[in-house]
Amino acid sequence: MLKPFIVKGRGGGKRKMPTQQKAETIQLIKEKLENAKAVVLTDYRGLNVAQVTDLRKKLRDAGIEYKVLKNTLTGIAAKEVGIDESLNNYLEGPTAIAFTYDDPVAAAKILAEFAKGNDKLQIKAGILEKKVISAEGVEALAKLPPREVLIAQVLAGMQAPISGLVNVLQGTIRNFVYVVDAIRSQKEEQ
Repeated sequence: MLKPFIVKGRGGGKRKMPTQQKAETIQLIKEKLENAKAVVLTDYRGLNVAQVTDLRKKLRDAGIEYKVLKNTLTGIAAKEVGIDESLNNYLEGPTAIAFTYDDPVAAAKILAEFAKGNDKLQIKAGILEKKVISAEGVEALAKLPPREVLIAQVLAGMQAPISGLVNVLQGTIRNFVYVVDAIRSQKEEQ
């Protein structure tokens, strides 16, 4: 028989969870934390079923997983993965977690946009590259332009000096052609 593990439930009550089930849940959360490029923690209290369904659909369409997980087990898994223990400060009350595996900005953008239109959803914190970031950090992440735009900006920045060099060289060649043409005209007149 499995030894029970006491977990605080909603409303402060306690319930027993078998150790095997606890271990499996912790392992699942660890895998999600290790594979995610970014994680956003939210407080969803006050959202009705239609709002939660709408939010889940938006996140799912972007390839983002949104789960309600036990705070205690999430804290244990985060510690085992090597995430800063300051995450425990945000694991209070109902917590839903968005895991994004492709674009680290996508979850922050969708949740921040949804929170603008619905004050019931509160962004608690986030995890980016195993570093805990505050709600303000998640908001700043949400304001970043999409990945494609950032890449285009970097390429444009790299291209500018090359374009300048080409223009300088063209100007020099153009001036050389003008000089040669002027010498030719001068020789024709003589």
